[in-house]
Amino acid sequence: MRIALLYPPPWKIPARGEAPDTRGDGPPAEYREGDLDADFYQMPYGLLSLAAQAIRAGHDVKVLNLSSYPWKQVEEVIQRLEADVFGMSCWTANRRGVGLVAKALRARNPKAPIIVGGPHASPLAKEMLAHHAAIDVCTTGESEVTFMEFLERVAAGRSMRGLAGAAYRVDGRVEMGPDRASLEDLDVLASPHDYFDTHILMTSRGCPWACTFCGAESQWGRGFRGQSVPYVLDKIEKSVARLPVKQVMIKDDTFTTNRKRVIELCRGIRQRGINFLWSCDTRVDVLGEELLHEMRLAGCERLSLGVESGSPSILRQIDKKITPEKIISSAELAKKYGIKVRFYMMLGNRGETAETFRETLAFLDRAKPHQYIFSCLSIYPGTRDFDDAEAAGWLERKAYFEGDFQELKVPFDASEDDTRLMSEWFQKNSGLRELYRESAAECEAILARLGDHHAAHLDLAGAHYREGNLEGAERHARRALELGHPLPGLCLNYLACIAAQRRQYKVMQDLFTEAWRRDPQHYVLVRNVQTVKAWLDKAGPLRDMPLELVAHNDFQLLERTAQPTLPGPLPTDFATWSAPTTPGPAPEMRVPQTGSHASFQPRTRLRVVSDS
Repeated sequence: MRIALLYPPPWKIPARGEAPDTRGDGPPAEYREGDLDADFYQMPYGLLSLAAQAIRAGHDVKVLNLSSYPWKQVEEVIQRLEADVFGMSCWTANRRGVGLVAKALRARNPKAPIIVGGPHASPLAKEMLAHHAAIDVCTTGESEVTFMEFLERVAAGRSMRGLAGAAYRVDGRVEMGPDRASLEDLDVLASPHDYFDTHILMTSRGCPWACTFCGAESQWGRGFRGQSVPYVLDKIEKSVARLPVKQVMIKDDTFTTNRKRVIELCRGIRQRGINFLWSCDTRVDVLGEELLHEMRLAGCERLSLGVESGSPSILRQIDKKITPEKIISSAELAKKYGIKVRFYMMLGNRGETAETFRETLAFLDRAKPHQYIFSCLSIYPGTRDFDDAEAAGWLERKAYFEGDFQELKVPFDASEDDTRLMSEWFQKNSGLRELYRESAAECEAILARLGDHHAAHLDLAGAHYREGNLEGAERHARRALELGHPLPGLCLNYLACIAAQRRQYKVMQDLFTEAWRRDPQHYVLVRNVQTVKAWLDKAGPLRDMPLELVAHNDFQLLERTAQPTLPGPLPTDFATWSAPTTPGPAPEMRVPQTGSHASFQPRTRLRVVSDS
């Protein structure tokens, strides 16, 4: 069968210079550029997994990322694209877009089944069908097996009645099938990395914890399941081989839940000689010295830790099961081996007051992560926050079908004054914030603990450069290159910046040329090459003009806006099913912003109350 899997935009996005839709299908009135987190535009890994299963089964599959497309372009795609089955991934932020795309698909393809899944649709499966007549099936939870059974039934012309793990229509009525057990052996799944280029990688599902704001359990079920170490190593090898930049983001809910497994995985990476850098997300209470040492040697550059708050009372109320002391000790342990620490923080959790907020700010000064980023609490269906708010009577699920908000960003129970305080602070401090960097002396100590490690040498080069020790910076940048650093462009960028500091402009140009030839896709390198070109065009060396270059090696991806990972141009023959695809215009490169800039909604919209 011909299967089209789509990732819709959040609403009817107006084209540049076009007025927003006046019928209520456009962006919310309060929407501003940057309110959508950059992660929103990433193709959901789950949709790539569904595509992988279908491709392995012999189906013809197209995966299209339309998440930033103006509505006129979406309509053009829908008019040209014919398929036997359409599937969509639904998140809270694009729930309106899913409904709009489903309606447009149905008008163009009256007989093709439309199936929807994802973390928003899963806990609201029956409601999705009740509110969107164009959608035929909504899956619940883990969907690969359900999706493949759905395809078998479509091919055979069978009814959906009794389809486990799904809501569906039978004779015009919405019915719910029985629950479907989660897969015990995740190794049976086809890997997305056999078919797609993506720097996102997942090795496990689920989380044994149950924080009040998190919907992992509604998507993956209770508990933790991990792919086997050999399976993950094969997956990593395929992923790294396909990527032009050897950087991977492991986006498991809690990667280090099984510490023994991760240690084995890290040792396997080194034994196989897989040379890449990576980051992961986890909790502070599932770390340890041996684990962190092995992770760094295997290429781990950054830990993103779900910290949420520095207030002990808030941590208790959201059922986080950690303490500020544990957070600080784990962060210090990661720093000991040179792993950068990023804290994910939240505003507006249950029990939040001006006092607990100030506790959190004071805590950050004590903990000193390298980076931190705040978000405002969003109430997501499938979370304990959602259930408790609904039970308390101040939230109705119909708000997610009738409201035009992007996400329901509201404090759980903060006063109006405290909400105003947090909102004003957030508007000035949203986005990624830098807090801590090691000195050269600290980097020397880290290098001594790790041995002759390429990434530690480059960190030390950066520290020397910041402190004005160009000889030390050059020595360690060259050593990182000699040891086979997986991002040679960043090493060469340091050497080029050092040459510029010494006014050795011909050497600088040669180094930038080599960096661009070997490893071009890095933010600092792209920025510096553009800066040097503009400087030379203005006869900078002859006029003794200052040259401001950037030198750092932070773990930062510069992605091509290429389909389907990001919403880049579609191939010219995207609607043709038999011919091989040819790329459209060369996709531009971009550095997405980190974190949403959307603050709490106005106090008048905090409480969503039934009229009845």
